[in-house]
Parts: sequence; C-alpha cells; structure tokens
Amino acid sequence: QVQLVESGGGLVQAGGSLRLSCAASRSTSHSINAMGWYRQAPGSQRDLVAAISSGGRTNYGDIVKGRFTISRDDAKNTVYLQMNSLKPEDTAVYYCNADASRWGLGHYQYWGQGTQVTVSS
Repeated sequence: QVQLVESGGGLVQAGGSLRLSCAASRSTSHSINAMGWYRQAPGSQRDLVAAISSGGRTNYGDIVKGRFTISRDDAKNTVYLQMNSLKPEDTAVYYCNADASRWGLGHYQYWGQGTQVTVSS
C-alpha cells in the first residue's frame, strides 16, 4: 500500500505563491514510479497539473507551464509543487497522485485526500 499526505494549501491573493507538499509512505511490497499533482474545481473534471517520474522527468499541464514547478526528494519520499503567479482560476482542490508497482509489477494509482487552494482576486 501507499499512503499520501498533502499539506500547504490555503488562501492567497492573485499573484502570490504557495508550495504544496506530498509525503508518501509505502509498504515494502510497493515501489513508487511517478508522482504528480492533479486539481479539480467544482463542477469540473480532475486535470493533470504536473507529474515527475522516478528519473526526474517532468510533465506539466498547459495552463500552468512557466508558473508551477514540480520537484521530488526521494530521501524524504516527498514531492513538492511550487506555485507562483497564482490566478483566481487556479482555485481548486489539489490532489497528490502516485503511480506504484507491487513487487515490481503493474501500475497502481494512489491518491491523497486533497488540499484546498483558493486564490482571491
């Protein structure tokens, strides 16, 4: 199993910054491949914000390119999302995601509980 605990959400004014953290814990049977952040606004689908592979390759959703940066600290099993130049349309619940394998096989998706980010205009 993999457990994900997010932190760092909150209320910020437009143009401000926030940093989200996601700490992962796992059983010995599981290895974490990619980790990422998704977000979901009310009435909308859950969309990719950013993802980072075990090798450090990153992928960003078009709407956040150039403003958000994803990074990971494997020693701490933690992934971060630095969000700069925040806009009201970035308001959403942000979810941490992990893609993990069990005994080196398969791909299993795990989700955190979500953290609210609200950007005021």
